[in-house]
Amino acid sequence: MPKYYICLDIGGTKVLGAIFDSDLKIVHRYKRKTKASEGIKNVEDTIINVVETLLKEYSIDISDVIAVSAGAPGIINNDTGVVLFSPNLPWKNYQIKKAIESRLSTTFYIGNDVNLGVLGEWRFGVAKKKNHVAGIFVGTGIGGGLILNGKLYTGHHYKGAEFGHIVLNIEGPSCNCGQRGCLEAFSSKVGMSNYIALQIKRGRKTLMSDAMSDGLFKSKALKSAYDVGDEVAIEAVERSCLYLAVASGNLVNIFSPEMICFGGGIMESMGDVFIPKIVQKVDAYCLTSVRDTVEFVAADLGDDSILYGALALILKQ
Repeated sequence: MPKYYICLDIGGTKVLGAIFDSDLKIVHRYKRKTKASEGIKNVEDTIINVVETLLKEYSIDISDVIAVSAGAPGIINNDTGVVLFSPNLPWKNYQIKKAIESRLSTTFYIGNDVNLGVLGEWRFGVAKKKNHVAGIFVGTGIGGGLILNGKLYTGHHYKGAEFGHIVLNIEGPSCNCGQRGCLEAFSSKVGMSNYIALQIKRGRKTLMSDAMSDGLFKSKALKSAYDVGDEVAIEAVERSCLYLAVASGNLVNIFSPEMICFGGGIMESMGDVFIPKIVQKVDAYCLTSVRDTVEFVAADLGDDSILYGALALILKQ
């Protein structure tokens, strides 16, 4: 009888895979670069390779697996397994469920990565036993997830909770989505990198000059520069936290959640700096009577949030 689950976190740069046992514990992991620029077939081959490598290294067969599940960026129909659009992968109206199931001969589920990250924290992590949770995951971009009345809320056609594209300043910086002044344009790694690059272009001296690669900084480098008082690094962090506080205040007023959970790579490396600053600023942007009942916390599953959310997607079925 099958007793394992394989869960994947599919991103523009890597596919992280894990095997969960019947006790819902991770027993094996494997990661491989995505190389999304090489096209749909290459990404699909990478997903298959990760699954097959997990099976081989842990000495089990696909018949031992109850299902395979994944989180990926983009607008994804959870029911049909069709990716309508993905910003970091070459997928548009892509029937990934059908493609993966035909190659693996097992059931495959997929959902938006941050939706699943929040679902993972709600089912297994810091948001367990909460009925109303908003999640903001800060990485290269910014994604959102929402638990309402104890259920994952994804909106009409699974297009909801795009918190990264809340417009906070109509005259703000351009965002990759085509709008101006989105939260993502201010507070994501891309947004902070663009701000830092602008300061360098203006001739300001900063330790971040050596930390930039392909237009983005390394998260550890930002933390190091911030810790030694680098002015540009401090400004980038303060600016990011301000707009995260403004967005969080709006979410507090709209949804009155019990908790706002912050995850993603930036929070992994700098959550101890970011969250206190967000909490310090947020009162100016929401109703005190609503704010009083909201916790602001860091995700505690780290890089595994999406993996656990993918597991929760299987268990939900």
